[in-house]
Order: sequence, then structure tokens, then C-alpha cells
Amino acid sequence: MPWQEVSTVSLRKEFVTLASAEGANRSELCRRFGISRKTGYKWLERAGAACGVLADASRRPAHSPWRTEPRLEQLILALRDEHPAWGARKLRRRLQDLGQECLPAPSTMQAILERHGRIDPQGSREHRSWQRFEHAQPNALWQMDFKGHFALQTGRCHPLTVLDDHSRFALCLEACANEQGQTVQQRLSGVFQRYGLPARIGVDNGSPWGDTFGSPYTPLVAWLIRLGVSVSHSRPYHPQTLGKDERFHRTLKAEVLDRTYSDLPELQRRFDDWRSVYNCERPHEALGMQVPASRYRPSPRPMPQSLPPIEYSPGDFVRRVADQGWLSFRGRPLHVSKAFAGLPVALRPRPDQDGLFEVFFCHQKIAQFDLGNL
Repeated sequence: MPWQEVSTVSLRKEFVTLASAEGANRSELCRRFGISRKTGYKWLERAGAACGVLADASRRPAHSPWRTEPRLEQLILALRDEHPAWGARKLRRRLQDLGQECLPAPSTMQAILERHGRIDPQGSREHRSWQRFEHAQPNALWQMDFKGHFALQTGRCHPLTVLDDHSRFALCLEACANEQGQTVQQRLSGVFQRYGLPARIGVDNGSPWGDTFGSPYTPLVAWLIRLGVSVSHSRPYHPQTLGKDERFHRTLKAEVLDRTYSDLPELQRRFDDWRSVYNCERPHEALGMQVPASRYRPSPRPMPQSLPPIEYSPGDFVRRVADQGWLSFRGRPLHVSKAFAGLPVALRPRPDQDGLFEVFFCHQKIAQFDLGNL
């Protein structure tokens, strides 16, 4: 499924940010964004190197703090009105990124916001940030989940979100009509075509990446594994395993889902615009007030045109999984998962224990059996 159309400004903003990064493969990015190299370099020339600067605009800084203080105050308030959930540190960094100099300290900006009724002092005091583990490189782990569904004026929305663990870059924010595996696969195909394949995707244990009988394998997960993407499931009742995506959901709720939308197309347009702001404009405290796009690089592993063939080593015992997930090995019926029905799996003996076999689908271990206890 082709990448869903987004606004030209959002598309340019993201392309310029990624293409301006050191070592970026601009020709490959043009291909993934579906634009010609001529168009890509035209966007870069117009934008310059700064993320978010897509039109001609004066970047002349304020030249006198005393004379421009009222103007600066109005700039701060205007940006706060545009992004009501942003605090003083985010606002200050964004204004710096836009070329504004002679800005007051964050504490002074905080006082300006409080004085003009733009921020609740009590809520600000209760806010606390915390540190999380992050992977060292982009695309080492993506976190994927559905945010809780909610009503629209027409129908319901099930927001699908995918976040890069290292950079907090939002790779996907889709207004879906359901949470079916085929829906997710279609959306992920577009994400993979643009950003390439990650090494691993982390998910929870719910549908469509876990089935109702407690198996961590579904047709969607089998498709990901065939693409060479490892899939890991969080521990049951431990949502903090996907903490960055959960935090992203809270930001999404505060900054976007604060009103009712008419239908999915209207909400998707809002999602597209906000995702661009989140990735390319909104300073992130966990990133030292950098924007996520400054730390993200597309994966060098492209989405293949077709699923690669399933191949195993000569020493593997290969069996084809029958309906309902059963296979036969050395006269014993073994159950893996019906997600692999019709597909070959490999059994490999563990050298440290007689009769113990590990079962692999492509690169991923999916089961283990001790034949001595069966």
C-alpha cells in the first residue's frame, strides 16, 4: 500500500531535516519520499540547513534587549498559544532554532507565561521528568502500539503509533478504523518503504500482535519475521516496557486529542501536521532539547519488493507446519502456532542437553521442546 498522502509542507519539512543530516544518502531519500532528485535539492536549497524553515523568512535577531522586550514577550506568548502544551524550555529552544537571539532565561519565560495566564504554576511544580534507557542507534528498536480508541462524530478512531526508541522519532501516526492485522500490515508497508526496516519491533501482548489464546505469534508477526525484523513482546501487565510510546500517547492526547473530530480523514490531516511538528519542531527534554528528527536516520535496510525465500542451514530438521499450528517430529506431534500454518520451520538440537530442540521460524526462535519429557 503506498504511503498515505500528507501535506506538502509536512513532507518537505521531514525530507529537509533527514536530508540535512551528516552522511545522509539524499538520492535514496528522494526515492523513498517519491520525489525527483531535482525536487529534493530544490527543497534543500530553499530551506537551507535548518529544520522547519521552508519559506523565505527574516532570521534577523533582536538587536536591543531593552527595546525588543515587549516584542519578545509577544513572540513567546504567540508560540505558546500555538503549542499550549509546551513549557518554557521547549518554547525557548524552538525560538532559538528559528533564529531568535537575546531570549530571556527559561525561568523568566516561565514567569511571563504564568503572568499572562498561559500556565498553571501548581501543575508546573508537579511536573517531573525522568530518565529512560535508550538504544544507541536509530532503528535498533521501534516501539509500536495502538492508543486507546475513541469516538468521532462519525465512527471511531484507533490510532496506530510507531516510535523509534533511540531518537523518539514518530515513524507512524495513523488514524485507523480498526485494530486488525491486515490494517497494521498495510500501514507498516508504507512506513518500511519510507524509512526502511528496523532490527526489532517491540509490542505488547494484545491483538493483532498476540492472539486471544496467549500465543505471541500472529500472521502479522510472522510477516514481520519473514522480512527480517525481530519481534519482542512486553511482559504482561508491564506497559512501561513500551514506555516511550506510552509517553508519546500522553503527548498526543494533550496536544491533539483535546477536541472532537468529524471523521478519520479530518483527524488524519491533523495527525500528519502534528507529527511533522513533533518530529521537526518540538524540542524534546529527554534529547537535551533537540528535536527527534535531529537524531533519526532512515534504516539502510530497504523494504524488499517481495518476501524473501525461507532458507535454513543444512543441519536443520525442517518441517512444514500444518493447520492449527501442528507439526510432526520423530513420531511426536508438536504444537507451535497456527500463525505459521503452511510455512516451514527448523528444529535444532541444543548441544548442552540431550533431547532438547529449539524451533526457529526464519531467524527467530519461536518454541522449545524437550523430547525426553513428551
